[in-house]
Order: sequence, then structure tokens, then C-alpha cells
Amino acid sequence: MNRTLFGTDGIRGLANVPPMTADIATKVAMAAARQLQNGAHRHLVVIGKDTRLSGYLLEPALTAGFIAMGMDVVMTGPLPTPAVAKLVRSMRADLGVMISASHNPYQDNGIKLFGPDGFKLSDATEAAIEADIARDLSAHYAAPDRLGRARRMEDGLGRYIENVKLSFPRGLRLDGLKIVIDCAHGAAYKAAPTVLWELGAEIVTLGTSPNGLNINDSCGATAPQAMQAAVREHGADIGIALDGDADRVIMADETGQLIDGDQILALLAGEWQQRGLLKGDGIVTTVMSNLGLERCLAARGLTLCRTQVGDRYVVEHMRMHGYNLGGEQSGHIVLGDHGTTGDGLAAALQALAALVQSGKPASTVFSQFTPVPQKLKNIRGVAKSALARTDVQAAIRSAEDELGTSGRVLVRASGTEALIRIMVEAEDMATLDRMIARIADSLQVQTDRLPATAAAV
Repeated sequence: MNRTLFGTDGIRGLANVPPMTADIATKVAMAAARQLQNGAHRHLVVIGKDTRLSGYLLEPALTAGFIAMGMDVVMTGPLPTPAVAKLVRSMRADLGVMISASHNPYQDNGIKLFGPDGFKLSDATEAAIEADIARDLSAHYAAPDRLGRARRMEDGLGRYIENVKLSFPRGLRLDGLKIVIDCAHGAAYKAAPTVLWELGAEIVTLGTSPNGLNINDSCGATAPQAMQAAVREHGADIGIALDGDADRVIMADETGQLIDGDQILALLAGEWQQRGLLKGDGIVTTVMSNLGLERCLAARGLTLCRTQVGDRYVVEHMRMHGYNLGGEQSGHIVLGDHGTTGDGLAAALQALAALVQSGKPASTVFSQFTPVPQKLKNIRGVAKSALARTDVQAAIRSAEDELGTSGRVLVRASGTEALIRIMVEAEDMATLDRMIARIADSLQVQTDRLPATAAAV
């Protein structure tokens, strides 16, 4: 079965426009309930959300769908995505739902689903849910006396705070560190500052006043400039920027220099290797991670396994092959011993532990390798089918042949937007720019452009 509604990270779109409408959300809930109700016990679903205004639209719609199918619902209010994944497991729920569009602006929203094990659903399960959405499920509605019940959870935030602090080494504190923490006006606006303060840090907070419309607005992991400036202004030791649902993290050293997910992974891989904690003699990341990371790990005798883009695919490979560390350049860091999905705050704590134990400045600790120059260009409004065209494939092969082992070329359709992404790594910028231009020119043939309405998505 094929998936058309689900992308690389659940269902996502413009709020109150299909597929992010109350009607479709209710159908998603009913179909998910049908697929994930197993056993004769009373069924339970945990629903969390970030701080978007449209969460008030989707939360009751999802709740109604689950109740109609006989599932009890626990609503947590704003919580990070990893918190919802953890609650599903600890509460022995059948299903978890996170209402979030992650790093997207407030106008968008999304629905992420977690199975009873706290992991994101497989492609096959999502395809089965899509098939059920199109069907008449009225024969499976619960009888009047078997309707589900709903309640608000009052202590979800406290549970997550205590859980994430347990991932920090015992006996270690953050006393003496000044940390800028940017919560993107998102789901971790209470949790992240609380955790850092309770561990002893002096904190400077940004992005902690959500109003429903300002999530990820010129702040957070995808717009870290304010965090970088605050680090310099306040003389902080380090800066941390989370995204809207706090499943990714980007950091900055004491000079304001950015630290991406690749550098964090390199640091943690080395730390865990030295302490005998790294499983699988390597890490799992995606095709987007820098070639410099791969070379760095190889020099340490470690392997780098690449998957397609999406932290769910990283997690699947980790589980299948016995790795406990993985992630993405964008800042999704998966700590297999501590959680089932990307957790920006937990990853930041692991990085802070390494910083404290080193006694060195962040600019030294986080400079694990020199990245190979990398550039990404997005081509909007081009159909995915263009990638199969002979001239496009010829342009890609020409670039690959010219680079050999000194660089990489990746051209792929976005899983969340109507665009084609071109990524090239090369040892010099002139070569890099020339190859991107060559591939972009081949893609921008008019016969492969989408209609204007589709291109604007």
C-alpha cells in the first residue's frame, strides 16, 4: 500500500486546509484507533501538542474520533514530542499523538503517531491507516455504553522533567555555566529552562512566551541568530536552540559559532566510545550528514551508517542493527538508551555533560572535525517525476563522476514540501556552485513544473 497523506514525519499541512482540518483529523483518529486497538483491555491514547493556535482545532477533533471508537483519551497540553513518546510507554497506552508541525511556522500543523512501544509507526502501518481513512468505519463505532472518556493530565510536564534529568550523569551539575536557552516559543518553553536551572546553570531565556502565533518565528533551531547574539551579548558559555516541538537541537559555542547535529553526534560518539557505552561500533545518520563526520568517525575506527532523510528511518536502522546513537545534521539526536525518538533537551544535556567534564571552552570541545563545504538549494514547483528524466540523471552522474570520493551529490524530493532539494559537498566552493547550477538548470525545464497552485504549497 502507498502513502499519500503521510510524509517523512507524519501528516503535515496548512492549518484548517486539507489535510489539516477537523474533519480529516477525526477520520485519522478513527482509522488509527481501528489499526492499533489490540486486545480486550480498555484502550487508551495520549495526545500532546505544541503551542500553535490550531492545536485547539485539532485536539478536540482527534479526541472525538478516538472516543467514537471506544478509546479513552488523555490530553497533556503543550509538551515536547519526546515527552509524548515516553508517556505512551509509561502509561501502557495503545497509541500516542503529537499535534505539531515541528520547525514550521504557526500557520502549519501536523499529526505524528506513536505506537504502544513509543516508536513512530512504520510505513506499512501508516499506509493501512490511510486506507481506512477512505473507508466507511461506522460499523466499528463504539456502542453508547462503550464510548471512550477524556481527561486532562496535570503532571505530564513534571514527569518529563524528571525523566530527562535522569539521562544526565549522576553526581554531575551545571554550576558555573551560563547558558542561553531558546525554546522557539514552542513545546519546551517551560521544561527546558526548568531542567537547566534545577541542574545548577545560570540561564538566559529566549522564546519562552508563546501566544499561538509566534512559534519558530525568528527563533529556535531553524533561526538561531537570536540565540547566537545572546550568547555573545551575555558572555554565555554556550547556547541551546530547540525547535517548536523540541525534538531537535542546535547549539552555539561561547563565540556564537553554530554547532550542528553532526558536531554533536561526533562529540557524543567519541565520549560514549571512550566510556564503553557506544553500541554497534558506530552511529546512524542520514544522507544529509557531512562527509567530514564520516571521515572523523572512520579515523576513530567507527562506522557511519546512512539512511534516507527522517529521524524515523534513523531509529528503524538503529533498532534493526543494534546501534544506540543516531541523528541528523539538522539536530534530531536519538539517544537509544534514553528514548525512542529525537529529544533536543536530552541531547543537549549529554553534550553539556561532556563540556563540564572536559573543563574546556565549548569552542574546543565541539570542534570535532572540519566540515567539507556543503550547500543546499531548493527548487520549488518541480514535480518529483523530473528526477527520473534522462537529462537530470545525466547531470547528477556527471557531478558524481567529477567529484569521485572527494565529495557527494544528493538530489531528492522533499517529504514535507513541494520542492526538490539539491545538496552538494565539494572541497572548494567554485566546484560546489558549478555543480549545483548544472543540476538546477536540468531540473528547471518548464515541462516538469507543477501548476502554480501546487507550487505554492
